[in-house]
Amino acid sequence: MSRTPIRPRTLAKALAATAATGALLVSLSACGKADMTKQASPFAAAKGSKSVTLSVQTWVGAQANVAVAKYLLEHELGYHVDTVQVDEIPAWDALSQGRVDAILEDWGHPDQEKRYVQDKKTITAGGGNGVTGHIGWWVPKYWADAHPDVTNWKNLNKYADQLRTSESGDKGQLMDGSPSYVTNDKALVKNLGLNYQVVFAGSEAAQITQIQQFAKQKKPFLTYWYEPQWLFNQVPMVEVKLPAYTDACAAKGTKDPQSIDCAYPTTPLQKYFNTDFAKSGNSAARFLKNFRWDKKDQNEVSEMIASNGLPADEAAKKWVDEHPDVWKSWLPNASKK
Repeated sequence: MSRTPIRPRTLAKALAATAATGALLVSLSACGKADMTKQASPFAAAKGSKSVTLSVQTWVGAQANVAVAKYLLEHELGYHVDTVQVDEIPAWDALSQGRVDAILEDWGHPDQEKRYVQDKKTITAGGGNGVTGHIGWWVPKYWADAHPDVTNWKNLNKYADQLRTSESGDKGQLMDGSPSYVTNDKALVKNLGLNYQVVFAGSEAAQITQIQQFAKQKKPFLTYWYEPQWLFNQVPMVEVKLPAYTDACAAKGTKDPQSIDCAYPTTPLQKYFNTDFAKSGNSAARFLKNFRWDKKDQNEVSEMIASNGLPADEAAKKWVDEHPDVWKSWLPNASKK
């Protein structure tokens, strides 16, 4: 995810429970001089086939988007759908190259937008997916209730001793997910003068497990986290107020990521399409353009996958069966009415 909106987050490893999405890691290197921007979906060469390839990011909310879109493309529109797991920045390269046709949840990558959407025009903006994302620092509600002042960053050093772990040494622990997340946390710790060490859990799945373990034992923790996320249903958390986000702070951070000293912005999550795919006007492109739901829908599918252990396709089917009022408006025929 840049889960920093300058972000979020390049999340790295998929939850084990979502392996059923058929995600596969693609390595994309910038070697050689061949023009890769015209490469098509791996299934495009199949004569007469109706195929589409979706990038699936490694956080479960993005996997929920893809699971539902894949199910409907296959069962309502007759497409073969391939899913490819790629980290955030390489996913833009893959989209430009035509190795994938669509990204259904992007948290903001200005450099890539300028390069591929504005300059090269190999990627086309697909509009919002209906979900608004927000990254921040969070503490468990049971701890915030006992220590209300912990929800202001200015008081965090007061609690650093309570948040020490074997990984953070003599500093408090600020838990992040994967080292591949695009975050501002190390810069924030430094620039705000906080006595904390950023410690990476390794992946979203590992971070969730750690949060659940802390919560079970009613231990305090401070973590990088984000909305929407189904885990809030199980572990209520309260956001720590960081210095207010401003456009000037974001602009400064874009030029020098190490200078960032304000909160993460609130970000309407966006879809992006390979331009040739978008211009094709086929039913898959029109369907994905129409795809739009809210965080309640996304969290419902996410929780089925990540917490209840349902394979992604089964979670998608269950949601589709229960919410025809939402998804029928995405179908190409409906969009013409």
